[in-house]
Amino acid sequence: MRNIFKKRQNNFMKLIHDQAALTLAGLNALKAYMEGQNGAAAAELIRTEKEADEVRRILIFELNKTFITPFDREDIFALSRTIDDVLDYAYSTLNEMEVLRVRPTPFMGRIASLLRDAAFELLQAVDRLQDHPGVANEHAQRAKALENRVEEVYREALADLFSGAEDTKHIVKMLKQREVYRHLSNAADRGDEAANVIADIVVKVA
Repeated sequence: MRNIFKKRQNNFMKLIHDQAALTLAGLNALKAYMEGQNGAAAAELIRTEKEADEVRRILIFELNKTFITPFDREDIFALSRTIDDVLDYAYSTLNEMEVLRVRPTPFMGRIASLLRDAAFELLQAVDRLQDHPGVANEHAQRAKALENRVEEVYREALADLFSGAEDTKHIVKMLKQREVYRHLSNAADRGDEAANVIADIVVKVA
């Protein structure tokens, strides 16, 4: 009986790991897309987003039928949701750029690179959460620091964007780019939330 519970507990951690790993892969693809808008990077991001959604469906199914979990059920659900949101906003960034025909800017490239680094820190945190919670918290704090850097670049990008509005054509371009920046900023916010959930779990297990 103990082995059954242990297997189920490890299954939750594997599913969270899979979500975080797919999110990192998706953010790698977004970073590559910002460097050249190539179709292979776009296809990879779309694939990872769909695969991550399926992993989350399985996790919720398992969560609904399991009595014993490695951490609070609400924390597992929140961590899964926030990690999922990071990838969802990466996907919506790609979608907006394709629909609105927005070319990547240096600011978008910088933000995508920071988001990729934050996704890496979240994966490291998740993988160390059960056996080394203190180390997991360090990675979570690094992810939060990267979110702060994203917000700095985001504000810098908006300041640059609104500095040269001279005609209708420029204003339309400006509004399209602002939508993309908003999705990137939202991805960073969700990464910050995921890091906060990890920090909460660490406090509870300490």
